[in-house]
Amino acid sequence: MNEYTLEEKYALIKQELLKCDSEDPIAIVKEIMQKDFVGIHGPEHHFLDGAAFLTSFKNAGGKINLSECLDELGKRTLKMPGAMCGHWGICGSVASVGAALSIINGTGPLSTDDHYKHNMEYAASVLSEMSKIGGARCCKRNAFLSVSRAVEFVNDKYGMKIKLGNIRCEFSRLNKQCLKNKCPFYKI
Repeated sequence: MNEYTLEEKYALIKQELLKCDSEDPIAIVKEIMQKDFVGIHGPEHHFLDGAAFLTSFKNAGGKINLSECLDELGKRTLKMPGAMCGHWGICGSVASVGAALSIINGTGPLSTDDHYKHNMEYAASVLSEMSKIGGARCCKRNAFLSVSRAVEFVNDKYGMKIKLGNIRCEFSRLNKQCLKNKCPFYKI
């Protein structure tokens, strides 16, 4: 595998996303996860997961400037260290998709509209689900959970029609800590 800086990985991910026309964020994220610049685990997922969601949102008719939104997401997620799940008690994928939601809605720390509350509801619901599964960490499993729940959330709350296909993990053989049957996406 080639060695890339995190900034280079982000640029390569953005380049791939800007060519994408899929409305299914899981299909998008899985396609990019296959690239040599995305590890089985790593902080590139902190950008990739929210970025795949933003891309599907745009492709499903969301009124955003995707390139600008990806740049803003990149600025926010570059600040997030690797291993947040184990060291901070919050999954970087959830924070990434939460950041994507805040970018879509223009939510900030002083926002008083329902989007502020909704973003917190989303994050709390996904973290609750992740806590039931437990560890060890898996960036693929957590991406599938956070992105799929974001689709359900946005479709329900905002009337979007983002597509979501069947989720099966093809990465378990690469993950030495795979939870196998404990994972809802484990492919037998």
